[in-house]
Amino acid sequence: MDLPVNPPVDPMLATSAGQVPAQPEGGPAWLYEPKWDGFRCVVFRDGDEVELGSRNNKPLTRYFPEVVEAVRAELPRRCVVDGELFVAQPGGGRLAWELLSQRIHPAASRVGKLAVETPAQFVAFDLLALDDEDLTGRTTAQRRELLVTALAGCGPVTHVTTATREADVARQWFTRFEGAGLDGVVAKPLDAPYQQGERVMTKVKHRRTADCVVIGYRLHKSFPGIGSMLLGLRTDTGTVSVGGAAAFTKARRVELLEQLAPLRAGDDAEGEKNRWNAREDTSWVPVREELVCEVEYDQLEGSRFRHNPRFLRWRPDKEPAQCRLDQLDTPAGYDLADVLSGAAR
Repeated sequence: MDLPVNPPVDPMLATSAGQVPAQPEGGPAWLYEPKWDGFRCVVFRDGDEVELGSRNNKPLTRYFPEVVEAVRAELPRRCVVDGELFVAQPGGGRLAWELLSQRIHPAASRVGKLAVETPAQFVAFDLLALDDEDLTGRTTAQRRELLVTALAGCGPVTHVTTATREADVARQWFTRFEGAGLDGVVAKPLDAPYQQGERVMTKVKHRRTADCVVIGYRLHKSFPGIGSMLLGLRTDTGTVSVGGAAAFTKARRVELLEQLAPLRAGDDAEGEKNRWNAREDTSWVPVREELVCEVEYDQLEGSRFRHNPRFLRWRPDKEPAQCRLDQLDTPAGYDLADVLSGAAR
């Protein structure tokens, strides 16, 4: 592979903000795009050679053979494109994070099976190179124009993300697109070059809080402390597991074990097997459902948090019976096809 921009590439990153940045009075300074919640992916194509690089520079190529074939069929012969891999729920409608995460599997036979059953797609949002030209020194505005032109007519597997320079439109997307499983909005400085690994962009993600009952914990593998604290929410038929909080300092992990161990309720429970390593210990320790904590989360995937929630504080003023699944916000449905087609404009 011999391209103007060769792998590996450290994708340009974003800092978090609480709201969509407004355009200044002097004229547009930002390009706004939906924030896709998939696997960040930089596509390299040099003729028949195709590589899919991840955010941390680990190759994704072998896991998505159907995307590799689509790149050969739908993208320019020599290009480097920054974007996101995603899987849609069967029948379309919204993103399916769990189905996407299952695609990273060590067995080639399983990879081939899932490529047919839960095929991935690629949405492009930046163009780093085209033919023999390195475009990373061009501005966001210039790269966007070149991206739209170069990928005009692509599909059905590859897409160009919709974008706007209107802050009000971006704010509407922030609310409406969540119904299709998207994660928020990204704002890019219009006059900025592509800066690898730098936090040049601004991201605004959905953030909510929930009161959960602690149902158990997993022990840390390296020292006497917890690895994660497992959370539940009540329904009319019992308590359902909704995920686990795992971001703690070492000292806090030790403190939490001292706090939770006396609440142990019976023998260890067997967790869902790790599909990458069947021999990994997934057991967890159930505890009496007495403690309530407040966590921050982004979205639900079914009846579970899509990503690990963040522990905020204990809630001694709350009863476990008050920690109900129906307290959580459910965004109004929105069709993923309308996001991809730009119909929301």
